[in-house]
Amino acid sequence: MNKLLTVSLSPHEHGKESTKKLMYGVVISLAPALLATVWFFGWSALIVTSVSVVSCMVFEYLITKFILKREPSVDDGSAIVTGLLLAFCLPTNLPIGIIILGSLVAIGVGKMTFGGLGNNPFNPALVGRVFLFLSFPVQMTTWPVPNGFKTSFTDAITGATPLSILNENYDKIPVDSIMTDPELGMPGYQQLFWGDMGGSLGEIAAFALIIGLIYMLIRKIITWHIPVSILGTVAVFTGILWLANPGSNADPLYHLMTGGLLLGAIYMATDYVTSPMSRKGMIVYGVGIGLITVLIRRFGAYPEGVQFAILIMNAFTPLINTYMKPSRFGEEVKNG
Repeated sequence: MNKLLTVSLSPHEHGKESTKKLMYGVVISLAPALLATVWFFGWSALIVTSVSVVSCMVFEYLITKFILKREPSVDDGSAIVTGLLLAFCLPTNLPIGIIILGSLVAIGVGKMTFGGLGNNPFNPALVGRVFLFLSFPVQMTTWPVPNGFKTSFTDAITGATPLSILNENYDKIPVDSIMTDPELGMPGYQQLFWGDMGGSLGEIAAFALIIGLIYMLIRKIITWHIPVSILGTVAVFTGILWLANPGSNADPLYHLMTGGLLLGAIYMATDYVTSPMSRKGMIVYGVGIGLITVLIRRFGAYPEGVQFAILIMNAFTPLINTYMKPSRFGEEVKNG
C-alpha cells in the first residue's frame, strides 16, 4: 500500500505531455498571428497584448495565493493563454484600464471563481471579452484602421469591420453592391486572407491563424473535430442562404474569413476544460457553435456571434459529456 492513486481534475496528462507543455504549445501557435497584428497595428498591438497577458498572470497569482490560499501555478501557461486570447478579442486602441478590468473578470470570474484551471465551465477569455463588450460597447466596437507602426494607440483612425458593414447594409442594397462600393470600403478576399483590414487582433490575418491550426494539429495539441465541425457548419448554412438568395447573403468563404470565426473555432472552442471529451461530442458541440453563429450573424442584432455561440455551447458541454461518454479504459469496443 505504498503507492497511492492520485485523482486530479482535468486537463489530465497523457503520456509525455503535460498541461504546461500543451499550454506553451498553444502560445507558440499564436506567434504567427501576433506577428501579423504587430505588422499591421504596430506598437498598439504589443501594448494591448502585453497589458492583457501581464494582468492575467498577476491576477491569477494574487487570487491563488491570497484568496484561494494555494501555491500559485502561474508558470503552467494557462494565464498566458487566457491573456493572449483576450487580447486577440480587443481593439488595438482600447484604454489600458479597460484591458486590466477585462483581465480581472476573465481570471477572477471566468476561471478562479470556480476553483481555477480544470474547474471553469466557460472559456475565461470569452467571459472577459463579453463582459467588456456589454459594459463598454462604444470602446469595444471602435476599430482602428491598420497603419503599421504609425497606428496610434490613443488617437487612431477608425473604421468599420467587414461584418458590421454587411450587417448595416443587408436590407438596404444587394450584397454585390456592398462588396464593390468604394465608399463602404469592404475588403476583398486577398485582404481578408492577409489581414489588411480593421478589426480586433484575432479578426485579421486568416493565414496566420491557419498556420497556428496546422501547428497544433501536427503537435496533437488539438484534434480536427471541433474546428472542422464549426467551420463546416458555417460553410454549409451560409452556403444554403447564399444559394437561396445571393442578393441578400454573403458567400460562405467571406463568412469563414471574417470576424472572430477562425480564432473562435481554432482556439476558443477547443479549450480542453470547456469542450466535450468524446469525438462524437466534439462534433455535436462544433455543429451547435456553427449553427448559432450563423443565426446570430444573419438574423441577430450583433454582426458577430461566435463568442456567444461558444459560451452557449460551453453550458451544454456537461450534458454532451453525459450522453456521449468516451469509452472507459479497458472497456471492450464492439465492432459493427
